Amino acid sequence: MEDLLETLRINEEIAQKFFDIEISILSILNFRDLFEKLLTEIRDKFGVPYVWISMIDQSEVSDLIKMLESSKALKERLNVIDKDAFLKLIANETQPILLSGDLKPYHQLLPQGQMYFIRSLAIAPLTLDGEIIGSLNQADLSRLRYRPGMDTRLLERLAVKVSICLSNVTAHEKLKWFAWRDPLTGLLNRRVMEKVLQREYKRAVRYKTNLTVAFLDLDDFKAVNDRYGHDRGDDLLRYVAGVLEELTRGSDVVSRYAGDEFVIILPGISTKESLLLIQRLQDYFHKNPMDVEEEHITVSVSFGLSSMGDAGVNNPQSLLKKADEMLYSAKEQKKKDGLVGSPY
Repeated sequence: MEDLLETLRINEEIAQKFFDIEISILSILNFRDLFEKLLTEIRDKFGVPYVWISMIDQSEVSDLIKMLESSKALKERLNVIDKDAFLKLIANETQPILLSGDLKPYHQLLPQGQMYFIRSLAIAPLTLDGEIIGSLNQADLSRLRYRPGMDTRLLERLAVKVSICLSNVTAHEKLKWFAWRDPLTGLLNRRVMEKVLQREYKRAVRYKTNLTVAFLDLDDFKAVNDRYGHDRGDDLLRYVAGVLEELTRGSDVVSRYAGDEFVIILPGISTKESLLLIQRLQDYFHKNPMDVEEEHITVSVSFGLSSMGDAGVNNPQSLLKKADEMLYSAKEQKKKDGLVGSPY
């Protein structure tokens, strides 16, 4: 009888710990806090040495995490894995899987660069709208910690709650993402760019540093739409956006202003220094046309630059306006020189 009561007491304690974890994550609305809270709580409450998340590559959740999260701690406990490889490992199973002994095939689940010495493993598949997107994983040095045949009902219930939380967080993060991102290119939208410009302008004034704005416009973009259709025009805008993000500094802010116009905020450098970036961009576009339908679309851009200290610049709005005026002048000069005409 005493053994039975002790077993009941232990089971009640375990159930309470699972319940506490569920309560602690239900109100969280961002990926970083959700995963860090979940993984830390499991580790601390159950003394599990290794707890991490695996996510299927190119799933809705993994794509959002890549875009939104830069937490080093989170990345160390998150593994992104190929969909086919993952589903093969779990045999397309939605119930928790307990494994012990030779776990070599399951090393694919481990976060990259992390050394986990494990001899037993619990995999709890996670779903989003009924589709498997990854798993909550727990592992131990002992072969006895997780063994096939053990009761997994509480772990299954936790996985369901985590999946519900993922659905809530994903919906919230998507709304937040589209509120400040251009849906076509993924760049910051105009409204957010203007807020960033105000912040950077105040910082430049406070610390007496430079600030430059580059206004870019694609030459004869209409010709792409006319010749190839608007879908190809959209592809070109995405291509240009990707190049701008790739070739600018980490401190620079790239945004889509409107149509085929882009704005780059360049903290800490002058107009002269910014010209080097523009030249690098133009050289890249000239040497790397976008391939479409066995043809090459060479990108040609016009630009205008304005820095703090330029005549007429005394606030963020005038800094942006000056760059826009310089862009207009550059395009007019190209027309006079006969340089604007369809390169497509």
